[in-house]
Amino acid sequence: MIALDFPSKNEVVNFLAKFPADKHLFVKIGMEIFYQEGPEIVKYMKNLGHAIFLDLKLHDIPHTVKSAIRCLARLGVDMINVHAAGGIEMMTKARLGLIEGTSAGREIPKLIAVTQLTSINEKRMKKEQLVSASLEESVVNYAQNTQKAGLDGVVCSAFEVKKIKASTSSDFICLTPGIRPEGFAIEDQKRVVTPNKAREIGSDYIVIGRPITQAKNPYKAYQKVKEEWNYRS
Repeated sequence: MIALDFPSKNEVVNFLAKFPADKHLFVKIGMEIFYQEGPEIVKYMKNLGHAIFLDLKLHDIPHTVKSAIRCLARLGVDMINVHAAGGIEMMTKARLGLIEGTSAGREIPKLIAVTQLTSINEKRMKKEQLVSASLEESVVNYAQNTQKAGLDGVVCSAFEVKKIKASTSSDFICLTPGIRPEGFAIEDQKRVVTPNKAREIGSDYIVIGRPITQAKNPYKAYQKVKEEWNYRS
């Protein structure tokens, strides 16, 4: 998935112009562009034929999340997420809202939950969140709660994928950000791997932003990432 972390629709349009017109992508629409452009950016991307992961990380009381996700489901996205820290009841209500908001005859979007952000390392988690468990234990616990709530998977670091699959199920989705191609700076991410390493570990989806969106030739960078992702030694 390509993270469309742009501040305006115009920049998204300019970015997509660098790809073949018939190239259908899986894109991540996050807070920055959604809060600026609203639902119209989702409708625009869907009209172009792109698959969409709406990455808004909903986290509030159960009733509010259920109502919000019911509205978002009407946009026809392919995947959406909440924060696992909101608890099992919140995630269960989110699932109900998603089902209620999905139009008849349409496939229900995949619903996943954020565990620990890839910008968080264990030292920071313990100091700032006062979590006594290890980072891995925290993430696996969030994943198990997510499965209990009936969701399809989680957002996690590739480093936790094997433990999550072992403690949930092999078809439980592990979507992994914090992906950087060989030779690319890790910047504000803390737990990063290459696309090929993520595939070897067992990630089902990877999300990449700046290595593609800030490249001189985004389409070439996208192809390179796909080659790394699909490479088999």
